[in-house]
Amino acid sequence: GNFNLLSFDRALFLGRNYSRIGHFTKDELAFFEKLFYFQADDYGFYGDKVLTNLTDKISLKETKKIPYTGHYLYNGDAQKMYSAMRRILGKNIILTSGVRSIVKQMYLFLNKCNKTKGNLSIASRSLAPAGYSYHGIGDFDVGKTGYGYRNFTADFAKTDEYKRLMDLGYIKIRYTEDNPFGVRYEPWHIKVV
Repeated sequence: GNFNLLSFDRALFLGRNYSRIGHFTKDELAFFEKLFYFQADDYGFYGDKVLTNLTDKISLKETKKIPYTGHYLYNGDAQKMYSAMRRILGKNIILTSGVRSIVKQMYLFLNKCNKTKGNLSIASRSLAPAGYSYHGIGDFDVGKTGYGYRNFTADFAKTDEYKRLMDLGYIKIRYTEDNPFGVRYEPWHIKVV
């Protein structure tokens, strides 16, 4: 779970000081910088950049680890929303992704790029590039307990849990079916910010 909060500077420190991890080469560092500072709308992602510096950090004091999930939420609105959802739906709803640092988002995005054979456009349709994810400033994902990968598909919108969350006003979809950002429909994404 701590990987979710890992800053770029801390990742560099760990790489330099722990031989099992290994340091980043100049070419790798240049690649990370280019990918982070590149304008995502050039390859079809039209969302806002919410974290503007590669070295932006998430303060551990501003977050709370959510038991049994491996994820963190920001204190305040995000934590209150999730707590209210759990009070209403109990164990039927689970946090599937919370706070994500730039390092975590970069890792997820690069994995998605790898699966799409390096196609940034296709990768960014299902995962925001590092710096563009609202997970870095407050949003989070939920799912139906025991629903597995389908929590990250349109199938989640067919569940009773989703319908209940919509009826109660907890789900305000950032990435609707017809969103202008170039992103797939994400009914599981809880808009906080």
